[in-house]
Amino acid sequence: MRASLFLIPVTLGDTEIRSVLPDYNREVILQLKHFIVENVRTARRFLKKTEPSIKVDELFFYELNDHTPLPDVLTYLTPLERGESMAILSEAGCPAVADPGTILVAIAQRKNYSVIPLVGPSSILLSLMASGFNGQSFAFNGYLPIDAQDRACELKKAEGRVYTEHQTQLFIETPYRNNKLLDELLRVCMPATKLCIASEITTRNEFIRTRTIRDWSTRKPDLHKKPTIFLLYK
Repeated sequence: MRASLFLIPVTLGDTEIRSVLPDYNREVILQLKHFIVENVRTARRFLKKTEPSIKVDELFFYELNDHTPLPDVLTYLTPLERGESMAILSEAGCPAVADPGTILVAIAQRKNYSVIPLVGPSSILLSLMASGFNGQSFAFNGYLPIDAQDRACELKKAEGRVYTEHQTQLFIETPYRNNKLLDELLRVCMPATKLCIASEITTRNEFIRTRTIRDWSTRKPDLHKKPTIFLLYK
């Protein structure tokens, strides 16, 4: 089989693996020795949970995050050059979506390596499915600016696209700043605009609700340190 770069999804939280990942993913993992990961410790834990018999000490890990020097990143696909398949694991969800793995996928494509995405949970798609919002036209905006004024400006622009382009708008935030973002959404957006809050998706504490900004203002959930995605529509 041709050496390939596999993009292997990871559970979104403390979820039973077999409930969200197909057995085929496990079969692929068992064939690989090289893993590009955001955090070696959590990656080892995920692999061991996927297959308890796996010998993680015999695997090779390449850490890729915001602090990884670019010269190091450019060497990570060396096993592919030797004909050995590799995998990229995200910390949660799908690799290369709001994830630093994108840079290596781009390099692999430029070098004409085989890139194979595997099936797994995506908070973007799962929240969109459950929101009741437009699933034919939507934009994932990722993280908003940290500056309060810039953030408010971006929120108003996104809300404007909801009404002018009929486009669902999606955002994420660092979990410990979720409550702050919720407060800003309630302050900046119009009362009739709809907001879906999708928190801890696929876990036993999953919370997905769609209400108007006006309604959320009177019953705010506590989202502190809970992985959450926010969606706006009309």
